Amino acid sequence: MTDQARESGPRLAAFSVTSIATGGFNIPLQTYLPAFYATAIGMDLATVGLVFMISRLWSAAADPIIGWASDHTRTKMGRRKPWILGGGLLFLLSLFAVFSPPAGASPLYLGGWLLLLCLGWTATSTPLYAWGGEMAASPVERARVQAYIQTGSSIGIFLVLVLPALLDAMGRGNPEVRVGSMGALVAAVLAMGMLLIALLFREPPVPGRTSMAVNWRQGLSAVLRDAALWRIVASDFFVALGQGFRTAVFLFFVTRYMGMASPALLLMLQYAFGIIAAPLWARISYRFGRLRTLVMAEAVQVAINMMVLFLTPDRMWLFVLLIVGQGLTQGSGNLMLRSMIYDVADRHRESSGIERAGLFSSVFNVTTNAAYAVAVGIALPVIGLLGFDPRSSGSEGLAGMHLFFAIGPAVGHALSIIVICWRGREGSGSLAGASGLPSA
Repeated sequence: MTDQARESGPRLAAFSVTSIATGGFNIPLQTYLPAFYATAIGMDLATVGLVFMISRLWSAAADPIIGWASDHTRTKMGRRKPWILGGGLLFLLSLFAVFSPPAGASPLYLGGWLLLLCLGWTATSTPLYAWGGEMAASPVERARVQAYIQTGSSIGIFLVLVLPALLDAMGRGNPEVRVGSMGALVAAVLAMGMLLIALLFREPPVPGRTSMAVNWRQGLSAVLRDAALWRIVASDFFVALGQGFRTAVFLFFVTRYMGMASPALLLMLQYAFGIIAAPLWARISYRFGRLRTLVMAEAVQVAINMMVLFLTPDRMWLFVLLIVGQGLTQGSGNLMLRSMIYDVADRHRESSGIERAGLFSSVFNVTTNAAYAVAVGIALPVIGLLGFDPRSSGSEGLAGMHLFFAIGPAVGHALSIIVICWRGREGSGSLAGASGLPSA
């Protein structure tokens, strides 16, 4: 990695505007859209779960192709920028189709547009994160850049959630208006972010060999043979799995078990605290190193989710406390793991002379998307098997849904700790370069 000037805060903020859109899209995709298509559109839970699972798996499959291609693209605009701008245009078009569907939209309509939407989202976010990983060389600066991007993502989610709360307050919170407004906001911020990147940012000099002639099999081999890389992405898979279980069931849990009319208020509270989570955990990592910080953050997540077992509809005060705790730990594991990925890419660049930051970032995204796909594909059918029916006003299945809402996410976060710490002292040493910790 060549020496680079430290990017200023305002420039990093401008660069991260696009992440406001890509992050803001996540919660509607995981929480609001499945419930919307199951209730307002009338699709059954199993069909909705299957369609959303396939779309996320499709996004996961496309990620390494886009990551590899963005590593080796050569244009006057650079490597990452053409993908961000082109993917952003597809993202924009598909947003309106998915968030404002015609009445009686079929599973085929939803599936086709979701595939395009997830492809555009992937083609925008994967090169964006890879470019961010190349903006700094030191672990501290790398964590700082990723903290800006992660904070942008949290701001995006918070802004998206403000809309349904405001609509509910104005008495206009019907599902069609709520979901359509979310899509319009994401589209507006995405257009602004694309414009800022197009006008204000030039990519740094290309490190290593970037010809498209570089054998893709070498890249695949580098991915498959790197144990440290796989421990990082496997840990992230379980982080995202825990998050996915929670978001897939959140809307049903809040409205049906806790009896709240507007879940958007709780999500707003969580993501309001989530805005300060990335800078907070980045600073903690400066003191303890990224690996120890990751373990601490995930252990807190396990404890918070297990406390959900003690929730009852009359204990709203406890739910609020747990929501605040979720916000303060939001994205902490993802932040640490993503910054580690670019340390692994540096090691490969130094040993082979080949740039693989985009490829490795895409592998990270593959596990994240696969985890979210598996989460929604498991969570909705499971709560259905436990007797929950979103179209019924009865109390059947609420106890089973409550149990899953607590234990499912806790298991995911606990497995992330086990995976990253699996090999004891040997494992700590192998991840030393990717964690900021001294060798064991």
